[in-house]
Amino acid sequence: MNNAILGLLAETSLHPGIGQVVGAVDLPVAREKPTDYPVIVGSSLKGALRDWAEQVLGVENERVKKIFGEQDSAGAVAVTDARLLLLPVRSLSGHYKWVTCPYLLERYQRDRKLAGMTADISVPRPEKGEAMVSQKQGQLFLEELSFNVVVTNLMPLVEIISPLIRHASVRERLADGVVVVNDDEFVYFARHGLAINARNVLDDKTKTSENLWYEETIPADTLFYALLFARFGQEDALSDLAGIFKARPYLQVGGNETVGQGWCAVSWLSFGGEAQ
Repeated sequence: MNNAILGLLAETSLHPGIGQVVGAVDLPVAREKPTDYPVIVGSSLKGALRDWAEQVLGVENERVKKIFGEQDSAGAVAVTDARLLLLPVRSLSGHYKWVTCPYLLERYQRDRKLAGMTADISVPRPEKGEAMVSQKQGQLFLEELSFNVVVTNLMPLVEIISPLIRHASVRERLADGVVVVNDDEFVYFARHGLAINARNVLDDKTKTSENLWYEETIPADTLFYALLFARFGQEDALSDLAGIFKARPYLQVGGNETVGQGWCAVSWLSFGGEAQ
C-alpha cells in the first residue's frame, strides 16, 4: 500500500482556524487562497494524526516516530491538505443538501488518480441558476437563492463519493441529498454559508462581558478528504497508520476541542478505492 485517501466526515462543527485577524470575524477558518474554500491544512491534519497515534500507541512508540518523523529525520508518510468535497447548505424547500460543484468533483477525480485509484466519471456541469439532482422535485431553494432543478443520473458520482463516508446510514441519504451547482454559485455558499458564533467571557462577580469575540465554524456533515503517501520502501508505515483507527475510527482536528468541536468520522481508502 503506497497511497491512501482519508475520508473525514465532520460529526461536529469544525474550527481549523488561522488565528486572530482584524475584521468582522475575529477567528475565521482556514481557506484556500485561490478558491476561498475552507480547508484543513496538511500540517494541522498531520499534527492531529500524530496526536491520535501517540494516544493509541504511546508517545515513545517507534512506529509513531517512523510514521511522523523526529527532529533529525523525516517521517515515512506525507499528509496533504484535507480538501472540501461536500458542503451542507440549508434548504428552504426541505432538509439540508450536500452541495458540491464541477471544480471540486474534477479535483477529486485528479486526486484519486494521483493516489492510484480509478476515477472515471462524467462530471456534471450545470449552468448558472441550475441545480443538478437525482430525483424530480420542484424549484430548489438553497439559503436565499433559488435554482431550477435539472434531474440527472448522479449515481456514478454517489458511488465514487460514498466510500469516503464511514456510516452506512449517511451513505444511504447521499443519493437524495447531493446537489451539483455551478462553480460561481458554489463559492457563494463556501464564503458566506458558514456559521459565525459569538463567544464571551463574563466577569465572575458582575456577569458583565470582559471579552466578546466571533468565530467561524464549518458545519457538521461536511465532507473532506486528504491524500496520504508512503515513502518508497516504507509502505508498511501506512498500514501502521491505518491501524490506529481500527478500534475507534474518529479524529479530532482543529481548535475548540474543549467545547466539543473538531470530531470527524474517518474512512480509509486504499489502492483500488475500497473503504476500510
